[in-house]
Amino acid sequence: MVLLLHLLFIVIGLMTIFLLTIKVSTKEGEPRVSVRYAGLIAGISIFVVLLLVNLSFGQISAGSEGVVLQFEATTGKTFSQGFYTKAPWQTVKIMDIRIRAYSTPAEAASQDLQDVNTTVTLNYKLDPLKVVDVVRTLGDSYAATIIVPAVQESVKAITAKYNAADLIGQRETVRNGIVTTLSTRLQQHGIIVDALSITDFKFSPAFSQAVEQKVAAVQQADQAQNKLRQVQIEAQQAAAQAEGQKNAAIQLAEGSKQAAILNAEGLAQATLTLAKAQSDANRLLSNSLTPALIQYTQIQKLSPDVRLIVAPNGANLLINTNDLFSTPTAGK
Repeated sequence: MVLLLHLLFIVIGLMTIFLLTIKVSTKEGEPRVSVRYAGLIAGISIFVVLLLVNLSFGQISAGSEGVVLQFEATTGKTFSQGFYTKAPWQTVKIMDIRIRAYSTPAEAASQDLQDVNTTVTLNYKLDPLKVVDVVRTLGDSYAATIIVPAVQESVKAITAKYNAADLIGQRETVRNGIVTTLSTRLQQHGIIVDALSITDFKFSPAFSQAVEQKVAAVQQADQAQNKLRQVQIEAQQAAAQAEGQKNAAIQLAEGSKQAAILNAEGLAQATLTLAKAQSDANRLLSNSLTPALIQYTQIQKLSPDVRLIVAPNGANLLINTNDLFSTPTAGK
C-alpha cells in the first residue's frame, strides 16, 4: 500500500511538470508545441514538494524494527511495525527482529585432552529495546562480528570442564552451560539467545573405539551380574521349595503319628470296653448259674429220644436221673 502511494506521488509530480511546462497551440491549422519556462519552474517546485512528502512516510513490516537515522547517524528513535512519518531528510534502517538460526561446526578439547567435534545450532533474535545500539556499534555484520566467535568460545569453555566420556552422558548439562555462557556474552550486545541444540559429539577414532570396548565390557559385566542374580534366585527358590517339602513331610509324619496314637488309643479303649463288658457279662452269667438252671440247660440239650446216658466212672453228672426217668404219679 505504501509503495503504491510512493509511486502515485511520483507519477503525479511528473504529470504536473509535464502539464505546466508543455503548451500545445494551433497556428495556421497546424499544432505547435512550446515550452513554458515559468510552468517548468512551477512544475519542478510542485514535484519537489511531492517528493519531500513522499520521503516523509513509510511502513514497517511485521517482525521488523525501524531505526531512524539522520545523516547516517542514529537519532535514538525507532519505529515498530506499521505506518510511520518522519522528516524528509531522515532515513529509516529496517532491522529484522525475528528469530533466526545459525549453525556451525565447533571444535574443542575436553578436560582429559580429547579432541571433540560437534555441530551447534543457535536460535537468536535482536532485542527490540537495544536495536539502536546494534545499529550504532555493530551494524548489519553483527552475526559475523559477535555471534560466530561467541559460539566457538562458549563451546570450548564449557567442553573443557568435562571429560570426553561425561560429554555424552551429561549432554543436557553441557548444553545448559553453553547457553548460559553464550547468553551472558550476547545480551550485552542486544542479542537474545532463544535456544541452542547440540547435534552430536564426535571424538577421535581411537577414543571412539575405546568407548565402544568399554561399553561392550560393561554390557558383558551386566549380563554376568544378571546371570548370577538369576542363579541366586533359582537357588533360593529351590531351597524354599525343599524347605516347603520338608515342612510338608514333617507335618504329614506328625499327622500320621497323631492318627496312629489316636487309633491305638481308640483300639485300647475299645478293647478295654469290650473286656469290661465281657467281664460284666461273665459276672452276671456266673451269678445267674444255679444247679437247677444248669440241669435244665443240660436237659434241654438232650434229644427227646434219649433213654440211656452213659458217663465215665467218677464223672460229675449234674442230672438227677431219678427225676429224669421217674414215672409221674397219678394225680401229678
